[in-house]
Amino acid sequence: MDCEGHEYCGLMGIFGVPDAAVPVWLGLHALQHRGQESAGIVSSDGDKIRSRKGMGLLPQAVPSSELEKLPGHLAIGHVRYSTTGSSKPQNIQPLVVDYSEGLLAIAHNGNLVNARTLRDEYEAYGSIFQTSTDSEIIVHLLANPENVCRENSLGHCLNCVKGAYCFLFLRDDRIIAARDPQGLRPLCLGKLDEGYVVASESVAFDLIGANFLREVEPGEMVTISAEGVKSEIFAPKKDIKPAHCIFEHIYFARPDSSIFGENVHQVRHRLGRVLAEESMVPADVVVAIPDSGYSAALGYCQASGLPLDRGLIRNHYVGRTFLAPVQRQRVRAVSMKHNVVPAVVKDKRVILVDDSLIRGTTTKNLVGAIRAAGAKEVHLRISCPPNIYPCFYGIDFPTREELLAATHDIPQMEELLGVDTLRYISLSGMLSAVSLPAHHYCAACFTGKYPVKVIDKMGDKYSMDRSGEEDEDRDMLDLHGGGKKH
Repeated sequence: MDCEGHEYCGLMGIFGVPDAAVPVWLGLHALQHRGQESAGIVSSDGDKIRSRKGMGLLPQAVPSSELEKLPGHLAIGHVRYSTTGSSKPQNIQPLVVDYSEGLLAIAHNGNLVNARTLRDEYEAYGSIFQTSTDSEIIVHLLANPENVCRENSLGHCLNCVKGAYCFLFLRDDRIIAARDPQGLRPLCLGKLDEGYVVASESVAFDLIGANFLREVEPGEMVTISAEGVKSEIFAPKKDIKPAHCIFEHIYFARPDSSIFGENVHQVRHRLGRVLAEESMVPADVVVAIPDSGYSAALGYCQASGLPLDRGLIRNHYVGRTFLAPVQRQRVRAVSMKHNVVPAVVKDKRVILVDDSLIRGTTTKNLVGAIRAAGAKEVHLRISCPPNIYPCFYGIDFPTREELLAATHDIPQMEELLGVDTLRYISLSGMLSAVSLPAHHYCAACFTGKYPVKVIDKMGDKYSMDRSGEEDEDRDMLDLHGGGKKH
């Protein structure tokens, strides 16, 4: 993926397994691509709730040596990237709060589009917030005396928040998982021995040997306790309108995950085939921009009959040391992260395949390097339509002014990027590659048609706290096959 799109977070929860924090920790490793800024785990032994969390990648934030300090048969964990709320220790999740109903831990993936409005209302009446995340608003809703006395307090509070959310709640004796009525973000339910597992992606189950059961449904709340699994639909029937984020399939989810009812790699493979059918051009070789372009590139080469070769190699060991808040440092980091294989591209007409094109920083530099290595032609093919609108549901796309396709037409982008041709997959072509009906997906970043009305004022990229450290690039490090590229 070309420069700056971040997935909000990854969730993992386990009930009914001895030392549950250990498989939660392992599952979070599989979800590290969903958040690399901070991580945390909260456990319970049925009597006492304990927490460990910190900044950085999981092994730094919660070292494996700390897991023995998290005893208990239930635990939830979280890896975070901050689309709402700045990069500060107090924003690390799971949040742990003590209110009239006792201790509660909360982990959230997504973005609430009315959190700012609700927060302003609560602050006006004297509420004090401890973090700058949108996730904390659910705490204040739950603690509101008018809500505490309700028969289904949590369900009522969930209906008060709008936008994209998957929540995990941990009390001393149970875990509760909830998904918004549109099902914008994925959330999976699995079985591990005599216990149960919940995670943002099914790939987290694979690492710990859990069996995938099903996805938590849009508008559903699942309670896992000693009594088993209890399911209830908390959202009014009229509000349940599936709108799964199609960018999860295009880029964010790991290719070995199954989300929204199908395998991510297979969807990307079909996207590549459709892309080739729509934009064929005489060429000699297909080259993927690593790593998230590989599945689409494979589909492209099979549909076109062209060979696929590794013309670009990604250095997987470029870590946070090289995060670059200014452009000249960013460009240097790009060159450190990718290297061209001259023998693959020299004197060749190259089809360069990527999953998306956001700002163009990465692509421009990679195209320049491929041309410097002797390529005769470079034809850029993108396996999603042009991103011309920001996302308000948990993917930190730039403002519209920063989106390349929103400010340039195709000829202008071709000139800027230095490619002979640039072609995107069509909207209809993209939707033909997924199995559900088109109206079951959110494609707002391509169409501007948002399935949930944005209530808060979003002029500053919907952050509640635009501190200077929030503006740093945090997307250069990636640890899996759907990698971020800069």
